[in-house]
Amino acid sequence: MVAAASGEAPRKTRHGLSVGAWREALQCYAFISPWVIGFLWLTLYPFFSSLYYSFTDYHVTAPAQWVGLENFRYMFLRDSIFWKSLWNTLYYVGLSVPLRVLFGLLLAVLLNQKIPAMSVFRTLYYLPSITPTVAASIVWLWLLKGDWGLINTALRGIGIKGPAWLADPAWAKPALILMSLWGVGGAMVIYLAGLQGIPRELYEAGEIDGTSALQGFWHITIPMLSPVIFFNLIMNVIGAFQVFTQAYVMTQGGPANATRFYMLRLYEQAFSAFSMGLASAMAWFLFLLMLVFTLIQFKYIGGRVHYEVETRR
Repeated sequence: MVAAASGEAPRKTRHGLSVGAWREALQCYAFISPWVIGFLWLTLYPFFSSLYYSFTDYHVTAPAQWVGLENFRYMFLRDSIFWKSLWNTLYYVGLSVPLRVLFGLLLAVLLNQKIPAMSVFRTLYYLPSITPTVAASIVWLWLLKGDWGLINTALRGIGIKGPAWLADPAWAKPALILMSLWGVGGAMVIYLAGLQGIPRELYEAGEIDGTSALQGFWHITIPMLSPVIFFNLIMNVIGAFQVFTQAYVMTQGGPANATRFYMLRLYEQAFSAFSMGLASAMAWFLFLLMLVFTLIQFKYIGGRVHYEVETRR
């Protein structure tokens, strides 16, 4: 301020910045340095390291040896469990994702009604989504016991003999898919926010035209909510491809490899066999697979999404 009052030009560094601007830049970099260091060291470095290790024979205790595409050849041509784990994962994605999207949407519609104590119901349905997955897996492990589990006990009460669930290869994956509906509260909250953002005038106009509640839901709610549905669809697909904790805690991949999902197989290769090179190759294949699925969704579903553009006069 003294320099400005006296008419003197601010003192500049050799880079053309004033001393004050240079000081502000240093302060800015100091404040963001923890995030930058964390991103470079904990995210970017492991990302490119895994790409390098995917082309090596690396067992942690010895230096990595370059083997080119050998890990991928072994994965695709000689590891039969790899294909089993991939099929299990695709099965899980194909059934759990539509159910989670539909169940979360219907739950949000129900919880969007104006009835007493609705906030209590919303809280109760949201709480399971923030329960630690390990704790939820242990609870569901007891619920799904074949002989005396709560689910089969309830089924026996209405005259139905329940399956062995986690002990039966035919029912193990459906059991975990059923369990996945336990955590739809997070998506439900996002749907609920989208529902409350739909203008009430659209429904009133539909009622004047004589549309039924079902027609209003299909022709007003779904188009206006399509960006939210699309977002939850993509996030659910990505999350379903990475299913791991439930199978690791509840079944360890059994029975008969029925729940040996892709991430569980990757974990075994990395931390049981200590074959980090092969595990890195599997990780990169999964990354590319999820990328392909995401691009397919953008190509065939993204064009049907209705984005409301607000125009101002």
